[in-house]
Amino acid sequence: MSHTASAPANAEKRYTVQRSDLPLSCPLPEMALWNSHPRVYLPIEAAPGHEVQCPYCGSHFVLAD
Repeated sequence: MSHTASAPANAEKRYTVQRSDLPLSCPLPEMALWNSHPRVYLPIEAAPGHEVQCPYCGSHFVLAD
């Protein structure tokens, strides 16, 4: 199955994610990888306040629910 990226990678610096988006990775699955850093999985459920920051690009992720 092929998956076409529909969003530019790391265009925003703050993302709100839902539990349905887990496991969380940066860049997100709908983002293009060719112009970004390697995909890294972020343990947002275990993080204080359910907030994490990508160690590569600094994007901030918040778990909404």
